[in-house]
Amino acid sequence: FRKVLVANRGEIALRVMRTARRLGLGTVAVYSSADADAPHVRAAGQAVAIGFALPADSYLSIPALLEAARLTGADAVHPGYGFLAENAAFARACRENGLVFVGPSAEAIDAMGDKAGAKRLMRQAGVPCIRGFEDAGASDATLAAEAEAIGYPVMIKATAGGGGRGLRLVQRASVFAAALLSARSEARSAFGSDAVILERALVGARHIEVQVFADRHGNAIHLGERDCSVQRRHQKLIEEAPAPAVDAALRERMGATALLALRAIAYEGAGTVEFLLDRSGEFHFMEMNTRLQVEHPVTEAITGLDLVEWQFRISAGEALPLAQHEVRFDGHAIEVRLLAEDPARGFMPQSGTLALWQAPQGVRIDHALHGGIEIAPYYDSMIAKVVAHGRDRESARRRLLTGLEALVVLGIATNREYLARCLAHPVFVAGDATTAFVADEAEALSLRAAGEEGHFLAVAALLLFQSAATDTRHAAGGLGSHPLAHRLAVPLRLYVFGGPVSATVTRISPRRVRVDAGRGVREFDLVEQDATTLRFICDGVLEQARFVREGDRVWFQHRGQSMRADDRTLAAPTGKAAASGDGTLRASMNGRVVAVLVRVGARVEAGQPLVTLEAMKMEHVHVAPRAGIVTAIHVATGQQVATGRAALVIE
Repeated sequence: FRKVLVANRGEIALRVMRTARRLGLGTVAVYSSADADAPHVRAAGQAVAIGFALPADSYLSIPALLEAARLTGADAVHPGYGFLAENAAFARACRENGLVFVGPSAEAIDAMGDKAGAKRLMRQAGVPCIRGFEDAGASDATLAAEAEAIGYPVMIKATAGGGGRGLRLVQRASVFAAALLSARSEARSAFGSDAVILERALVGARHIEVQVFADRHGNAIHLGERDCSVQRRHQKLIEEAPAPAVDAALRERMGATALLALRAIAYEGAGTVEFLLDRSGEFHFMEMNTRLQVEHPVTEAITGLDLVEWQFRISAGEALPLAQHEVRFDGHAIEVRLLAEDPARGFMPQSGTLALWQAPQGVRIDHALHGGIEIAPYYDSMIAKVVAHGRDRESARRRLLTGLEALVVLGIATNREYLARCLAHPVFVAGDATTAFVADEAEALSLRAAGEEGHFLAVAALLLFQSAATDTRHAAGGLGSHPLAHRLAVPLRLYVFGGPVSATVTRISPRRVRVDAGRGVREFDLVEQDATTLRFICDGVLEQARFVREGDRVWFQHRGQSMRADDRTLAAPTGKAAASGDGTLRASMNGRVVAVLVRVGARVEAGQPLVTLEAMKMEHVHVAPRAGIVTAIHVATGQQVATGRAALVIE
């Protein structure tokens, strides 16, 4: 083949096209209406519009993708590692239309995509599996009975699932029915099927996956393992290779077992065999992903190989470039996933304009971002991944932490600081993190640095004051103001750290400002300012803050922390009812209503589920803010709503 259509978007499409161009292949991008000006569209040799913003109307439309290939003369399709990458119907349609599908056969995808059938195949091949119930057509009542037989805690897993969608951990029988309903709904939305299976949940295990490759000539090898145990809501946050708990002997056993799985289905291409490693050192098959994984860069870092190139070469009929004994591992690599979500608000997905983006040196960052780009609510919340490689685990960890702290991302909330706290946590530093790490250490991971809140309040007030004072002089870099303004105390009302704060700012000289934010007085010597950076000396230390001013709001990053401060000085005060909650349930994010669980006139209790929204491929249940009667419902199933939209009213 000579020209490849990349049936994906964002950083995934850019990653695939980077290798394709190096190999001399023409590239074709596809895009939805929300991505018309996206970086992956600009980077491709050709691009074709394939529909509207929702994935079902664009990136999941097989007819639209096939037509895009026909229009551009593409003779191969790379699905990336999302959307239709594990869709057997898509692989089959490509083959039937004379296109090379850069991935395994439709039959292999079918075999491993059905998690119930995959478990049966693996047992027959001698691969150890977790105890469970795999009749995907069973009724809800049967599933509830089987969960009791397996013993709690149990996992509900969508048979066509992946990426944490349609997956629920159930600790006790009393919540099984609600969890099953939610898992089925999310699976139906994400994969078009609500079929589920059950598995015994292994508490405190490690999630270990093995990277495998096979060609059509009968060759198969593994490229070592990755530890993906740091997860939230069963979605991976941090991945590393090699796994801290896997020694050479265990690596050989796991690799050999992964190849058993591969040969059981006559596999061809890249795949990942996923295991749970329990506390006794035994491992159990979970599933096989018939695609390249998001975290493949850590394997590339320690092997020096381009795994996308391997995919292209195998799909072109070539043999594997290496034999098993020729694979070499060098050092350690760790990756974190940067997500558009707000850890301070229950990790709610975020969308909006990315005002400022600056990538640091010394780490690999896969992204499709720039200042001013819109982060749409229709797709996955992952906006970038940051990867560091070092001679050993600790050097890789330190390098990644330094790079993450230097990364500037302003305008929407992200999990950047949360990831940094994970990397710095003693349990992770020691290499002891299991799948229980995020839940067990939730309180510690949510805390900012102790004793610095007063300093950050003062910096927030300084930036609001200074960015307003110099707004018309950014280009000139002016720091001063009219001499008559010196020593006039300016009162400010800020909203920061989730609450109101009063501050007084006084310019005591053209380059010296005093801030009293209620937690001590601080004085700042202003050194230099431009449109996005303020450098200053405070308590004898020269520091800087990166910032973006948007109306009465300033986003800023300082000492590795990112935050938002709103200027409420001229805003009308809110009444007591608004402050205490007026009974209106509002959308916590931009998203699509997938379920309204009550009717007008219903009596509800505080905390009762009322409305389910889907945003960035995940479902989020909104609960009653208080007990009462539902008097109005303002949304309907299928409707797209914006953050803050009134959904219903309880009196």
